[in-house]
Formats: sequence, structure tokens, C-alpha cells
Amino acid sequence: MSDASDFAATPPVIELVDVDKVYRTGEIEVAAVRGVTLAIDEGEFVAIVGPSGSGKSTLMHILGCLDVPTAGGFRLSGHDVGSLDENQLADIRNVFVGFVFQQFNLLADLTAWRNVELPLVYAGIDPDERRARALAALDRVGLGDRANHRPGELSGGQQQRVAIARAIVTEPAMILADEPTGNLDSRSSADVLDVLVDLHAEGRTIVLITHERDVAARAGRVIELRDGEVWDPNADLEHAGVRP
Repeated sequence: MSDASDFAATPPVIELVDVDKVYRTGEIEVAAVRGVTLAIDEGEFVAIVGPSGSGKSTLMHILGCLDVPTAGGFRLSGHDVGSLDENQLADIRNVFVGFVFQQFNLLADLTAWRNVELPLVYAGIDPDERRARALAALDRVGLGDRANHRPGELSGGQQQRVAIARAIVTEPAMILADEPTGNLDSRSSADVLDVLVDLHAEGRTIVLITHERDVAARAGRVIELRDGEVWDPNADLEHAGVRP
């Protein structure tokens, strides 16, 4: 007979509880993130939105283990991130999380597939396997026919898709995309978002950081930050005496 625990819900991929991030310069303190509590489940596509200075990028750095909270709890796939050392955090960044940034961060002298294989080089993967996996990742983002092109021979949208291929070549469970359409025109933005939607359909957890509402609308759930806090529109209504 099955134990009741067999039917327990899978823990969230991301779980933040009362997370603060304070930067100090001399006697000056700046609270970039304040009391953030949120959970993101496996397989969700979540957009985090807010104006410049709202704490979006700081939160993204925390989620990707590029930075650590000043206070509060952060569990990633059930693991207490606060208990991990630098080597363990690096392993998470290299294996569990795929990063996509506004700046494509491609090496100009390398072809597309050589750029994509770089995380596998750092992981010590065999050269033949690296090439095969890099080419497969480019196929998945629709750029299999551009594998031998250098970044300067590709459009901005194509370069960002190469960056996405590089992010997924290690088969990470989660993709963190920080303003991935910020440097693109509307057509290229749509192409990049289509790729992220397809990856989500394959079961990947996607966290998209953006200030653009139409971009956020492609996600399944939107979390809004204001002044470093998760904004609840119902709280404003209740304060005004209006029942949501």
C-alpha cells in the first residue's frame, strides 16, 4: 500500500522566503530587493517585470546563484542555497541553470557552433560529443544552417538564438533570460520569444526578466516588482477600501 508521502507535491524549483539584498558603500546602504517571497514550480514560464531600478536584475542574479541574499531563505530545487560553498554554486550555474543576457556575449572569432560548445569545453566533455551537442542545440533554435557562421555574419536575432543554444547545450533544468529582447527589433524579438515558448513546451522552467509588457505577456505568469518588492495590486485596492 502506498504511503501518503508518495503523493506529496513536488517542491518548487525556486522558493524565496523574505529575501533581502542590501548593497553597502561605506555608510550608505541601498536595498535592491526587500522581503521578496515567491515560488516557481517546475515547468513554469514566469516573467518578472518592473521598471528600471525595481530590483529585477538583482533578483535574477540571486536566482541564478550569481549573487547571494543578505537575508532570507532561498531554496533551489529543494536545496538550501545559503548552505552551498563557491564551488557548489559554480556547479549549479554550470549545470542546472542556462543564462541568456541582453548582450549576446558571443566570441567574435568563433563560429556559432564553437560558441555554443563553450560550456561543454569547461565541463571537460569529449570534442566529438561537444560538436554533436552544439549542432543539435543550434538545430533546436532553428539555426542548424548557420553553424559555421561567425557572430558578425548573423543578425541580432540570430545571435540571440545562438546564445540560447549555448544556454541549453548543457540540458539545464531552468533558463534565466535577462532582457533577452532588449537589443532586438520586433520581428527578431518575436522569433526569440517563440524559441523560449517552444523550450517551455518541452518542459523547461523559464524565468524571463523584462520591462516590456508585451514580452511578459508570452509567459504563463507575471510577477511584478516595484522598489524591490513583489507588488500585489489587490493590496492597493484593499488599502483604498475596495474589495478585489
